[in-house]
Amino acid sequence: MSQQSHPLNIGIIGAGIGGLAAAALCAKAGHRVTLAERFATPQPLGSGLVLQPVGLAVLDAIGADARAYGAPIAQMLGHAGQRCVLDVSYRADAPGLAIHRASLFSVLWHAAIAAGITLETGAGCVAAPLSESKRLILRDHADPLGPFDLVIDASGAGSTLSPMQARPLGYGAVWGTVPWPAQTDLPRNQLTQRYQAARHMAGVLPIGQLPDDPTPRAAVFWSVPRAKLDDWPHQDLNHWKAEVSELWPQMAPFLTTLQSPTDLTPARYSHGTLRRPYAQALAFIGDSAHRASPQLGQGANMALLDAFALTQALRLPIDEALPRYAQMRRWHVRAYQAMSAAFTPMYQSHSTTLPRLRDHLLAPMATLWPINRFLTALVSGTMLPPVAGMNWPQSTGLTPPNR
Repeated sequence: MSQQSHPLNIGIIGAGIGGLAAAALCAKAGHRVTLAERFATPQPLGSGLVLQPVGLAVLDAIGADARAYGAPIAQMLGHAGQRCVLDVSYRADAPGLAIHRASLFSVLWHAAIAAGITLETGAGCVAAPLSESKRLILRDHADPLGPFDLVIDASGAGSTLSPMQARPLGYGAVWGTVPWPAQTDLPRNQLTQRYQAARHMAGVLPIGQLPDDPTPRAAVFWSVPRAKLDDWPHQDLNHWKAEVSELWPQMAPFLTTLQSPTDLTPARYSHGTLRRPYAQALAFIGDSAHRASPQLGQGANMALLDAFALTQALRLPIDEALPRYAQMRRWHVRAYQAMSAAFTPMYQSHSTTLPRLRDHLLAPMATLWPINRFLTALVSGTMLPPVAGMNWPQSTGLTPPNR
């Protein structure tokens, strides 16, 4: 294989986690990077998430350490009534890191700007047509950008470029960010959930602090059938709080600062994977390449891994690099997509059979070796090598991946 002999002119669509990571990594590799974002002022969307050890390793490669803002997560624990039906622990030397999206956005944003990218904001990207062997980025009511040797679509589930036909999932959720209350005995190193069959799922995730505010925070979430999400802004909040508190009294202190249904943001989920996450001079990363429920906590990590793998592949000429990128990520993505499709209905669905299977068969089995080891690897993102052909660090990511 030949090596890339000159820097590329790269256009990236979307200033989310994947887009910012790709921008920083590509610029650090010496490429000329233009980042196009539809918002006039780029901003994070959403509440909290968990960065797995593999995602932290990518952040280390970028030079964007988020640990000061997040909360280390040692365990994921879930109960249905008095029965423990989910108990997965991380390795002691490789915890997850729960963090607010605003904090993760901040460290990635500063890393991308420091790497010397060009920023174009305030216009949505509607197409990226070929212009000979290069691509333009066409925007709403704004001049085209380019031509670029490569366009990276990191615009997420709302991508206008991705050919994916994703399947809407029957359940979504509402998410909110609240101060961590003094009146709770929930540990700050644990994702804690409560289930009522698979009809209801309530959760509390400690997410550390915001960049400009040291107040400890939590993300709270509640599963909602997709058909009812449009009605959420009209929800009787006090009735909802009573329903949640009846299911899980320990969650009540986390709800006191919520004053309106609009304090919680509806999230809709879908499932799909591009068979080929690239075309001529065009690559798809993150949710524009693959989408799933957040049940396994892998969304942000998948976007970070895509960005890292693509940047590594770009050491080759473009016509070799894009197939190589797809090869590097193929089996890791497919495995996690399959596991997400299998596990999600056990926790969020109208099924009555699947939660019984979860509670009475899978939960007892999960305490046994080697299944417990498998579940640790599953949540850590290391069930399979995250980037094929590379020696991946099996620690917290303090040792960055090979660059």
